[in-house]
Amino acid sequence: MSQSIDNTRRRMLSFMAGAPLLPLAGGMFSAKAFAENMTEAPLSSVSFVPMTAPSLSNPAAMATAYTNAAMQLKFEDGSSRLVKLDYHPFFVSGDRVPDGNGNTLVAGGYYDINNKPITDPTFNNRQFFSDCPDGSSLLTVKDAKVAGVYGNHVFAVVQFEYTSRDGADNEMYGRLPSPIAILTLDQNPETGELKLVKYHNVDTSNVGGLWITCGASLSPWGTHLSSEEYQPDASDTDNAQFKAYSKHLFGDENKANPYNYGHMPEVTVHKDGTGSIVKHYCMGRISHELVQVMPDERTVLMGDDFTNSGLFMFIADKAGDLSSGKLYAAKWHQTSSKGPGAGNLSWIKLGEANSDEIERLVKAGIKSTDIMDIHTEDPKDTSFTKIGYSGKTNWVRLKPGMEKEAAFLETHRYAALIGASLGFTKMEGTTVNIKDKKAYSAMSYIYKTMTDGSSDIHVEGPKAGAVYEHTLTGGQKDNHGHPIDSEWVSVRMEAPANLIGEDLAVPDELGNTAHADRIANPDNLKFSEKLRTLFIGEDSGNHVNNFLWAYNVDSGELARILSTPAGAESTGLHAVDELNGWTYIMSNWQHPGDWVSPLHDKVKDTLDPYIRANYKDRYGAAVGYLTGIPKLS
Repeated sequence: MSQSIDNTRRRMLSFMAGAPLLPLAGGMFSAKAFAENMTEAPLSSVSFVPMTAPSLSNPAAMATAYTNAAMQLKFEDGSSRLVKLDYHPFFVSGDRVPDGNGNTLVAGGYYDINNKPITDPTFNNRQFFSDCPDGSSLLTVKDAKVAGVYGNHVFAVVQFEYTSRDGADNEMYGRLPSPIAILTLDQNPETGELKLVKYHNVDTSNVGGLWITCGASLSPWGTHLSSEEYQPDASDTDNAQFKAYSKHLFGDENKANPYNYGHMPEVTVHKDGTGSIVKHYCMGRISHELVQVMPDERTVLMGDDFTNSGLFMFIADKAGDLSSGKLYAAKWHQTSSKGPGAGNLSWIKLGEANSDEIERLVKAGIKSTDIMDIHTEDPKDTSFTKIGYSGKTNWVRLKPGMEKEAAFLETHRYAALIGASLGFTKMEGTTVNIKDKKAYSAMSYIYKTMTDGSSDIHVEGPKAGAVYEHTLTGGQKDNHGHPIDSEWVSVRMEAPANLIGEDLAVPDELGNTAHADRIANPDNLKFSEKLRTLFIGEDSGNHVNNFLWAYNVDSGELARILSTPAGAESTGLHAVDELNGWTYIMSNWQHPGDWVSPLHDKVKDTLDPYIRANYKDRYGAAVGYLTGIPKLS
């Protein structure tokens, strides 16, 4: 068996003027290099060779996006080759990037409802920009034509979840309207390298702006499915965060309607590198997080990044059209309480609607008091039902005839009211393995309502979370005995052994409170059919550095392939099997140097200067990808 390691090219990346150069692992093969240096035998399989976690002996590695992992390519003649991975950023937020018209824009910059820059009065009125890039999609558009592209046209849609702080270190989470950008990329046909040519900020004024856009996915028909996380509670009329959001967006703290947020935005990229956006109001007003459309182009499995969250499913009336359909919530029937537990699922129908009719209710000014009576203290009235909501207790009573309004605008409360299992904690990304008819959902933390006996989900943990595997099938019926029109319905959830985090009784020498060689607090998930690999990005309060992992579903092997800067979260994960002959793993990360005590106490003093030098004094974060490899044939 012949094997060699390519390390002929070293990328040295500088993330800002004057920053120290931080080396990353060596380069990517071009198609020409493969032809000249490799066997002509067909490629049979790909696996990942893991990297060790960086340590304080190499503080520069802990303070950047670092990889020393590799891909092992095996061929049908028995030979193999190792290709080292490399992380390549398009920009760090706050950089000036080309707008395609000879001017520049601020990457990750914020805009109001009139598309005017929102500025920070505590920082010399510079434009606010996000340190939290999140969901990404990489795609092509037929007949695309953008000036400056000399190879293949490729587009990336990138959304920015929030910004952490202003110039005076005031908390800014959820106080600014989330931007979405379309990147026009010039793909080199010989190397697969992607170069930023144009940055376009999507106008979101027609949907009233966006609220905390977190994870995202690419639809089968080539659109970007966004998210609006932690929807504002419409019953809380004194929500200071939401008032600040409204003030920044509209110039009026009372103008924004909370019921306009928490829906499913969909972005369509046009052939000139611009884009348009719609919101689907019929998919439940929940904490959408990286939904997955099944191969039928109708069934959507939706995680819910919330405390007292649920597993939701939407089945569209027409393939490739999410503007109308039926909404369901899962009922968990526990079969095991050990560790993260296991359960069979049945489905409760919440309602059916089209987007336009729910949007009309929002625009007409519907209020929570029109839909249901909500109390946070026991009203001592048996007509009220006690439910869990956002980690607290509510007592609710539905107003007569308001079932549809409740189903689509008070989805959490209504689902709990009619018996769905609203006891999950922070169910994040969801993805599908089509060949095996499996899906996967990340449960970032398994604690609180999953372990305290307050819900029908009562398992042991761990706090470090797990990835659950869904069994998908057809022939199911809802709670009314009516057939569910889908062959992609989840009927069981359980966690594979190697996808369960491990809490530590005592922190390790670096400060990790979960085992560093296992996943901790999984968030982003994407599955590659051709690589037979589940990619897992962490959002961990238990790992000093968050990691990106590759899990082979056939062998059960787990490989660490990227480390994000200390204090940063791994985001924007998107696995692309083939794009003009190249495979990509898109990966962003956010809020570097977000120090948490005691987790980062042992590393903060050493790493903080590196983080600040690399990432604009901790105001910036990167959008990029792991370098491409040839397509599997």
